[in-house]
Amino acid sequence: MSAQKEHLDLAPDPELSEQDDRGRRSRRGICLIGHDQGRYHVRPSLTRAIGPVLERAREGSDRYNGSMVTRSSSIARAVPMRRVKAELSALRPAIDAAIARVLDSARLIGGPEVAAFEAELARIADVEMAVGVSSGTDALLVSLMAMDIGPGDEVVTTPFSFFATAGAIARVGARPVFADIDDDSLNLDPARALEACTARTRAILPVHLFGRPAVLPRADIPILEDAAQSLTAAPVRGQCATSSFFPAKNLGAVGDGGAVLTGDRLFAERIRILCNHGAKPKYFHHHIGGNFRLDALQAAVLRVKLPHLAGWIQARRSNARRYRTLFEQADVPAELRLPADVSEHTYNQFVIRVPQRDALRVHLADAGVATAVYYPLPLHLQPCFADLGYRPGALPVAERAAEDALALPIDPWLEPEEQDYVVDRIAAFYRR
Repeated sequence: MSAQKEHLDLAPDPELSEQDDRGRRSRRGICLIGHDQGRYHVRPSLTRAIGPVLERAREGSDRYNGSMVTRSSSIARAVPMRRVKAELSALRPAIDAAIARVLDSARLIGGPEVAAFEAELARIADVEMAVGVSSGTDALLVSLMAMDIGPGDEVVTTPFSFFATAGAIARVGARPVFADIDDDSLNLDPARALEACTARTRAILPVHLFGRPAVLPRADIPILEDAAQSLTAAPVRGQCATSSFFPAKNLGAVGDGGAVLTGDRLFAERIRILCNHGAKPKYFHHHIGGNFRLDALQAAVLRVKLPHLAGWIQARRSNARRYRTLFEQADVPAELRLPADVSEHTYNQFVIRVPQRDALRVHLADAGVATAVYYPLPLHLQPCFADLGYRPGALPVAERAAEDALALPIDPWLEPEEQDYVVDRIAAFYRR
C-alpha cells in the first residue's frame, strides 16, 4: 500500500505504546509499529472505515508510511521502544504525592512548583536561568520571538530533525534555510551552515540530534540550540537552548512541557513576558506573546523525576556500550554503522545506519522488536516547504540518512537478554 495514497487517522495509545511493565503488546487486536514512539492502536470507531486495510493485515502484513502493521498473536517476544509505564510505576508514590500537593494548594498555573522546578533544572543543566514553557515546540517558538526574528529574516538550520525545528521558524514568518548534515553525527554541518548564511540570516539553529552534542558554527550570528533530545549533554553555548519534556524524552512529563535555558537574565525575563501574552504587569501588553506557560502539575512531576535523570542517562550509555559489543561479535554487514562512541551522548535514541532498512523493520516487527525511523522525509522535502524551492538531491547526506537510519530500543529498562535478542534478529535478517 502506497504511503502517498493512503492516510489513516491513527490514535496514539494513551501510554505511548506501553502495554505492561514487560512491554508486551496489547491483545486488543491490530497495532501499528510507527516511526515515532512505537505502537499506535486504531480507534475502534475507525474499524469500519479502514476495514480493507485491517483485512490485509490479518492475512499477514501491510505497509503504512514505512511502518509495519502486524498481528500481535504471531509474536513470541516483544521489545518496546520505550517503557513509560515502568518509569511511572517506579516513581508512582512520589508522583501521586506531588500531584496531590499541587491540587491541595490550588496553585495550578505558575506558583512555587514551577519556580522550584526552574531553579532545580538550572542547577542540573549548569545554566543561570531556566524558564519552564508549555512544550519543546513552544520553547523554540518563544525563543525566536524573543530574538525579534520575523518576516524577511532567515534562520539556517538542519533538514534532519523533528518538524518543530523548522516549523517554529516558519511560524514567526521567517524563512528556514536548510544546510546539509555531517554524515557521521547527523547533526548540522557547521561549515555548510556558514555557507548558507546571507545578509538576511538572523540566527543559526542547530539540533543536538538523538542526544549527541552538535559542533556549533563559529560566527557572529546568534545561535539558538535545539536541545530537545539532549538535556545535560553539553553546556548552553548559544543565546539559549530549548528542551522538551514530551513523555518519551529522557526527562519526560505526564503531558507536554519544555524549557528555555539561557545565561542571559534579560533574555530570560523577555521569555517570561512573552509566555504570558507579552503582559507585564498583568493586562498591560507591551509585546504580542502567547500562552506558553508550564503547568504546575507538570512541574511537580518533573521535580520528582529530575534527580533520577543522571542515572537514567548512565543506563542508556551502558546499553549503548553493550550494543556495540554485541554488534562487534555479530555477523552483520560492514555497511551497518553504529553511532559514534561520544562520551557526552545522552542516547535519547540509539540510531544505526543499515542497508535494506525498510525490509529489516518488517523482519524485526514480525519478531516483536519495535523500531522507529527518525526521520523518513527530510524537512527540505516536506510538502509544506515546497515553495522554498528545494528538490530531491539538494541535500544528499540528509536524504541518505532518511533512507537508512533506524532507531533501536535503548531506554533504561532494556534488559540484556532483550539486547541479545534484538541483535540476534538483525543478524538473522542479513544471513537470509
